[in-house]
Amino acid sequence: MKYLLTAYFLTWAAIPFILLAQKRPVSTLAWVWTVILFPFIGPIAYLLFGLDRLTRRRQCHHDAITSRCQARGRKVGPKVDIPPRDAPLFQTLECLAEIPVSSADEVRLLPDTTTFFPALHEWIEKAKHHVHVQFFVFEEDEPGCALRDRLIAAARRGVIVRLLLDPLGCAHTSRSFFRQLEEAGGSIAWFRSLNPLRSRFCLHLRNHRKLQIIDGRVAFVGGMNVGPNYTGDNPKIGRWRDLQMELHGPIVSALQEVFAEDWEFAAEEEITGDGYYLAGDQAGTYPAQVVIGGPDLAVEAMADSFAAVLHHAGKRAWVSAGYFVPNDLLLSALRLAANRGVDVRLVSTEKSDHPYLAEIGRSYYEQLLRAGVRIFEYRPGMHHAKAMLIDDELVMVGSANCDNRSMRLNFELNVLVRCASAARALEEFFVEDFGDSREVTLNEHLSRPFHRRLLEAIVRPLAPTV
Repeated sequence: MKYLLTAYFLTWAAIPFILLAQKRPVSTLAWVWTVILFPFIGPIAYLLFGLDRLTRRRQCHHDAITSRCQARGRKVGPKVDIPPRDAPLFQTLECLAEIPVSSADEVRLLPDTTTFFPALHEWIEKAKHHVHVQFFVFEEDEPGCALRDRLIAAARRGVIVRLLLDPLGCAHTSRSFFRQLEEAGGSIAWFRSLNPLRSRFCLHLRNHRKLQIIDGRVAFVGGMNVGPNYTGDNPKIGRWRDLQMELHGPIVSALQEVFAEDWEFAAEEEITGDGYYLAGDQAGTYPAQVVIGGPDLAVEAMADSFAAVLHHAGKRAWVSAGYFVPNDLLLSALRLAANRGVDVRLVSTEKSDHPYLAEIGRSYYEQLLRAGVRIFEYRPGMHHAKAMLIDDELVMVGSANCDNRSMRLNFELNVLVRCASAARALEEFFVEDFGDSREVTLNEHLSRPFHRRLLEAIVRPLAPTV
């Protein structure tokens, strides 16, 4: 008994580390009580799920970007001219992401898999030097086989193929599915945040980025993965609404830096040499900024960037949330924008592949509706797109949902671009979604049945953990 008590009190040694982590007060208190009430199990649980910061070498750190880019063969050209009103926003995002402002020559929105996959396949088939592909989910369905086979064909003709995946997102995909790609000379890496041999103890930190780069000339970013859900083949969900953005120009080199950083973390291989970055010193036509978020940053850059973009809106802010479980910062930004007369519209989803998330999101509707935010619930299926349309020329598309996991825990990737044609295309995307949605009114929301309000109240405490 004496030894058992001694061992119990020794587990309290984890408490100082919890306090020094300077987590949110509620989270700190919860973990301290977990250690006290559940000896032995509590410290292990904290080691696996409580650590939400990850240390790794930042390859695209702002202070060292010029020398590092030159070492990699990438030239840092002149910055594109940005209108005075938008310049402070780009400067803010540049500081948050620690990545210099860049530019794009061409921007194209791909609103579904029938436009995205053919475009991606075409570029892979034309690839001459390298194909870099990063997904959160890559399943063994027909689109997955089609993409894998094109990667195999590219590797067999001598193209450098690198495929980066998240092991949790691909939990249902067998490793043997990619064996032929490896045999053809392609490289596959798994982004593991749990690896005690490499001093990693974070089981729940995921790389949620979706990024595809071909020959350093074109890049695709957005919310699309590879699986039956994304092609609308899951009858329980129905139509899957998503969005990917195709980018050309200097911004591709900035995105290549992000991929190179993730690849080195996963594969312990640094991507260097000729052919990975665009040559030339000319700025592109459209100002563009890479926005990253992740537990390796000193600040919650993704949450801050969402707030900065919403605060910048002067005319309208149309937001497609993906999964809508907002934190206080995002809620305040949405309400304040509506309070100052901005046309704020939120597209959420009526049914979700994670139903409890939709119920959590609805528990925040009342305060948004009272502030003047218009909320539209998409009805044909799952609305998974993550996009923002600000005024008439600013577009942000990427992988980050409006939830705590994307704001704090996941490695995420968005791109903000100032392009009137892309803004018009995104406006058409939203207008179509408004027509396919049910607008939620304040009176209707307040008169919902008691059992719905009770369900929302029950699941809402789960919001900080999703």
